[in-house]
Amino acid sequence: MGPGGAGVSSVAAAAALRVARSHRSSRSPVVRPATGDNDTLLITVDRLSKTAGRLGVFRRDGEAVQVSEGLYLLSLDRLSLLEETWAQFSSILAEATARSSVRLPGMGAVTGVASGELIHFPGIEDFLLLRRVRDEATRGRWRRIVLDCSGGGDAMALLRAPTVLHQMINRLWPRHLRIAAAAERPVLAQVSAAVDTIDTDCLDVAELIRDPAIAAVTLVVTADDRGAGLLESVLATIDLMGVALRSVVLNHAGPPPGDLHTLPDDPHTLPDDDETAGDATAGDAATAAPDRVLRQMRSVLAPDEADGVRVHEVGTRPHALDKPARLRKLDIGLDEPSGHGHGSSLVRVRTLSGSGVDSRFEMAWRQRLPDPDSFGLGRAGDDLLVTVDGFRHPVRLPSVLRRCEAIDAHWDGERLRVVFAPDPAVWPVR
Repeated sequence: MGPGGAGVSSVAAAAALRVARSHRSSRSPVVRPATGDNDTLLITVDRLSKTAGRLGVFRRDGEAVQVSEGLYLLSLDRLSLLEETWAQFSSILAEATARSSVRLPGMGAVTGVASGELIHFPGIEDFLLLRRVRDEATRGRWRRIVLDCSGGGDAMALLRAPTVLHQMINRLWPRHLRIAAAAERPVLAQVSAAVDTIDTDCLDVAELIRDPAIAAVTLVVTADDRGAGLLESVLATIDLMGVALRSVVLNHAGPPPGDLHTLPDDPHTLPDDDETAGDATAGDAATAAPDRVLRQMRSVLAPDEADGVRVHEVGTRPHALDKPARLRKLDIGLDEPSGHGHGSSLVRVRTLSGSGVDSRFEMAWRQRLPDPDSFGLGRAGDDLLVTVDGFRHPVRLPSVLRRCEAIDAHWDGERLRVVFAPDPAVWPVR
């Protein structure tokens, strides 16, 4: 994942080719049944993605296409997934309406919307994409899945979608009301069960994304002034969401300076955008990222490197990456999940003072704040709504803090610390 134009698609395709090749070379010489559980799946979510053409295969939406031995490409289309899901859900609603002697408000209008009439359901489409990724990850077919998050707008908003949809469902129709409605009107049992399934899937997908033992995030940014300007903001969002950052790829227009760590040692083609490289030659100083920018970016990444995040630099040449052979020359690898959490997934709670209703608790995690003036806190049920650099995300409160109110917050330059006090109205009295 990374900002638009950073070369995310190129890195994802090149990495998938390398992963598939390494899996093939590491296979046991013992002949086993062809179960396919050693294969790699590359998933794209951009309807305009050119990855299929680069890999020399035809795009077939929703169907895994074999690229080479051990590598498959799955192209997902938001609208197709939305139409399919809506057809199933509206069928359940129509059946419930037909069986009910009581006319439910708005049901007729909803069931009358055909799947072909749909244009856009904000957030739901992103959730459906990630649910399909979850389904592929849990079916036992693939040894490794590489998800290319480019082309879909803000990658962090894409990953946040299941959490947002879960919140929306439970604000509009909370679970206890769904259960009560199903009990009072058995005809609504199917509708309630369908909504429950979606709600459960939201939680399941959100947990999968944040599980550091399963998922590993690779961030791709350009090694120039634009990339340097975006880097800290993107890292702050990653801190807030708590996804497991494992590696950062700095993409140059020219070969990286020799005194800095590089991967690979002899850099090859990688475009500034997702289609072609720039017009500059590898040695053109006008397009090579200055040492100043590189050192600035490495300084920002220093705390992450200390925590085990690997930083790779890739140089580029003016050639289109339109063939698997050229992508393979990039020799870009992906780091395995480490099992070590990141940011808000490593929340720590401690008692500051007092006892009972006079207690004071502190909740803290490592959080960047590129613009402290844009920081904001809110509350929605059991979630603390945190706004960082214009990005708002719910952080689930530990159970001890769900009957408390946030009374103070401060940032020490490294960690965000929020102080809570018990709410006398709901705090248990002993």
